[in-house]
Amino acid sequence: MEISFLDTIYEFLANYKKFIFWLGSISAVIFIFSLLSIKWLVGLIPSDYFIKKKSSKFKNNYPLTWLFSLIVKNILGYSLILGGIFMLVLPGQGIFTIMIGLMLSNYPGKYAIERKFIGIPSVLKSINWLRKNSDKPPIEI
Repeated sequence: MEISFLDTIYEFLANYKKFIFWLGSISAVIFIFSLLSIKWLVGLIPSDYFIKKKSSKFKNNYPLTWLFSLIVKNILGYSLILGGIFMLVLPGQGIFTIMIGLMLSNYPGKYAIERKFIGIPSVLKSINWLRKNSDKPPIEI
């Protein structure tokens, strides 16, 4: 007796129904959150972020709080990267979610990658358009 490809897919869907439901639900929540928060997130970027690198007074004055916030930020960032990878095959904005995760997390060479990405004219134009709608000054590079 030969098992067809459709039978295999049906069996997979039947066995992993809850898992697929939860992946789809998480993907939908992240999709809605990304649509609602993009304008706010872009507005948080200082306009001179790509011109000068500032030292953190928060890091020097409150080292334990800074370390805790760094750990939470990196956990959130890497979770978004992982979720974005899943969204490449599930419903949602996979690439956008990966980009937000990369911006939140810390890794070597992050600043150089951000500068190259923001240097793309269409990206800079889109970000500055969002900032203009948020009554924020444009990003300077």
